[in-house]
Amino acid sequence: MNAEKLDVGVVGAGAWGTALADQLARLGHDVQLWCYEPEVAVEMRETGVNRTYLPGHSVHRSIDTTTDLQRCVKGKSMVVVAVPSHHVRRLATDFRSDLSRGTLLVSASKGIENETLMTMSEIYSEVLESNFHKHFAVLSGPSFAIEVARGEPTALTIASWDHRTAARVQRAVSSTFFRGYTTTDVVGVEIGGALKNVVAIAVGAMDGMGFGHNTRAGLMTRGLSEMARIAVRKGANPLTISGLSGLGDLILTCTGELSRNRTFGVRIGKGEKVQEILSSQKQVVEGYLTARSAHHLARQLGVEAAIIESIYEYLHENEAGRPMSEFVHAVMSRDLKPEFALL
Repeated sequence: MNAEKLDVGVVGAGAWGTALADQLARLGHDVQLWCYEPEVAVEMRETGVNRTYLPGHSVHRSIDTTTDLQRCVKGKSMVVVAVPSHHVRRLATDFRSDLSRGTLLVSASKGIENETLMTMSEIYSEVLESNFHKHFAVLSGPSFAIEVARGEPTALTIASWDHRTAARVQRAVSSTFFRGYTTTDVVGVEIGGALKNVVAIAVGAMDGMGFGHNTRAGLMTRGLSEMARIAVRKGANPLTISGLSGLGDLILTCTGELSRNRTFGVRIGKGEKVQEILSSQKQVVEGYLTARSAHHLARQLGVEAAIIESIYEYLHENEAGRPMSEFVHAVMSRDLKPEFALL
């Protein structure tokens, strides 16, 4: 599918970054993977396996691991950033002087910055030179890293303000089992990818409390409505939220057993304490962080988002230790209203 071979730097050796590096290497690109932890870099170099974040999978032997961010970015024709969203600003600041003009910059991080309520593209817009926009793309959609690594059929969205850039990234990453679809709706793709994590915590909590399929279906649908209202107020196309980076990713994250956000919610629903859950696992639960920024963004935009608000209050404003059942009751006992309100 792709004729152009690129020198690629992948920033972030978590599960998703490792899987993307593996996919790009299998397509014949020259790939360098930046690892924050030196032991991960050494382990991958010696064994070909990232046992910390992607255990049980041998990555392509051509991948070069490094802990030198400058080396990973400098002179590359494409840089893919796949780190937790709260690290994006710091890393972008660190590598901005090494990013060559014309380098494709692909954001594979999902979240909204807590302090500024900025999406990842807005952070890059603030940190990088203004001319980066025509070479910028977002990669998002329903994609568990281990399933991508195993070569299971996966479909994603690639968004760029410049359609030519989206098409170029599409050709660079796509294979017979990893298929990208293009759009110019950067905002919609980013908002969908960030907010679905918050809804997934809510769905997981309901599953953990023992509720059934009715509850899950209703919560996912109303959560999708909140995602759409926020996205449209940010200038997105509402159809984007019904696509792969919205509905598709929501379905995966709310129902998949591999979802960290859903699993986090399930444990909450079963009565475990939030901080105890967070301290028991190494990987980041993006929805926990995004719940705060999503709540404040909805307030800033004047959007009613009862599900997002309830999850935020439970996770971040619940010093009294109110049970999840109280939050469920509060959402279900609100004033009755039409299903479809103006966005």
